[in-house]
Amino acid sequence: MELKNTIRAIENYPKEGVIFRDITTLLKDREAFKKSVDEMAAKIDEDVDKIIGIEARGFIFGAALAYKLNKGFVPVRKPGKLPWDKISESYDLEYGEDSIEIHEDAIEPGEKVVIVDDLLATGGTSKACLKLVESLKGEVSSLVFLAELEKLGGRKTLKGQKVYSIITY
Repeated sequence: MELKNTIRAIENYPKEGVIFRDITTLLKDREAFKKSVDEMAAKIDEDVDKIIGIEARGFIFGAALAYKLNKGFVPVRKPGKLPWDKISESYDLEYGEDSIEIHEDAIEPGEKVVIVDDLLATGGTSKACLKLVESLKGEVSSLVFLAELEKLGGRKTLKGQKVYSIITY
């Protein structure tokens, strides 16, 4: 089974000229979903302590990977969604800025984590997540993505990190 074939391409969404990669078609296919989680899990070092999932689709894969690998799961969320003491990191968007947050007690100093998301595009969100982990004195073992849009240069943004993608466009 070619996982790329289970992802729907929607042209001109959310705006003209963009091809949106809709993973809901992969998720509803139990064999494709299982294969994608298994392939992502194979990229993760055994000695990591926690899996971090970036809101929102990173939660799907991050939680499944944490369960499969018997690791803790840490959600990284959009502003205002976490109920406890938190730190935040801002990053640039095409037209403006956004930020993500993590609980201050989510990672202990020295813990090894893997950052998981569904898509690597420009790498801005992932880089912000990396900075959050470093602020808490954690160590990023690797970053694992279901899919990568190579032309957008996310790997350059994450230079010096181990980055794995299961599907590339």
